Amino acid sequence: MSERAAEARFRANLQGEVDSAGLYRALSDAESDPHVSEVYRRLGAVEEAHAEFWRGQLARIGAKAAGALRPDWRTRAVVWLARRFGPQFVLPTLSTLEQRDVGSYDRQPEAVAGGLPAAERSHNRVVQALASSFPGGAAGGALARVEGRHRAGGNALRAAVLGANDGLVSNFSLVMGVAGAAIAGKTILLTGIAGLIAGACSMAIGEWLSVTSSRELNQRQIGIEADELEHAPEEEKEELVLIYQAKGLGEAQARALADSLMADKDTALDTLAREELGIDPAELGGSPWAAAGSSFALFALGAIFPVAPFFWLDGFRAIAVSVVLSGLALIAIGAGTSLFTGRSLPFSAARQLGAGLAAAAITYGIGRLIGVAVTG
Repeated sequence: MSERAAEARFRANLQGEVDSAGLYRALSDAESDPHVSEVYRRLGAVEEAHAEFWRGQLARIGAKAAGALRPDWRTRAVVWLARRFGPQFVLPTLSTLEQRDVGSYDRQPEAVAGGLPAAERSHNRVVQALASSFPGGAAGGALARVEGRHRAGGNALRAAVLGANDGLVSNFSLVMGVAGAAIAGKTILLTGIAGLIAGACSMAIGEWLSVTSSRELNQRQIGIEADELEHAPEEEKEELVLIYQAKGLGEAQARALADSLMADKDTALDTLAREELGIDPAELGGSPWAAAGSSFALFALGAIFPVAPFFWLDGFRAIAVSVVLSGLALIAIGAGTSLFTGRSLPFSAARQLGAGLAAAAITYGIGRLIGVAVTG
């Protein structure tokens, strides 16, 4: 490998470690639990040491390393979200990015010699454990349940971005389809508002029913578990023993822990619900009203962009401004998706813009054909 290629690789690695160190420091500062904050602080310290390792590699080949690199835009965006909504809001996104990067050092001889791959795998395990401890996130729990098909391991950021995308693309296509039929601006405005309200209500009602049904199912499962605990406590204790053995405890330790938990029936039921059923009894899947409200708001937020210009403009100018506003919103959503996919901002923005414009162009063309057919 040429020295120039090695330098580019070292600089990319250095930037990645600077990004990770800055993110972990910010999470440590924002975390209210002192024990979790200390975990983040220690992870950040290791990433800072890795950054120094890559500065040393650059110096070894005679390249000058920047003294004070700043985290990139993606890291700064995630830091802002963590400070605004809490670390749990971004934890699933961080987990996804850690999983994507876990093998990035495996084929780099300098990193292998420095022991970096093992450290990165250790970080990944720690982050996965943290993410599994907060299924929905305290601040992002309602958002994480927005619209069933957007659930992704409690990723509230993903749910928020895709919820807004639903409103934007569907109403943009609706508005363009009606505009293609050469209908008057005021009618387009009314159609766009109707589409916004109807879509947001549909999403909210569907989400309310989904979460309510989930809560009812969870309550029923916990009720069955309580009945089994009452009538067959020894069998339930054996289940706890097996669960803790599966987690890596020896049989003696697992049995001692199960005996301790079974001494209090409330504690035993809470533990069985969490460990066996994967249900948090305090949340039962979250509030259906919070989920419905989040779903309504996110859909409406995206849907307002294509219809807004028709409040004060008419004709071709209104259509043109609608396309521009919707295009900018699509680019912003593409940037948002890059936060949790790890793809580059230009790629994500261009993909989102292309898909949204294609959907609008298709409905505009269909509307044009229908309009010509109807009016002759």
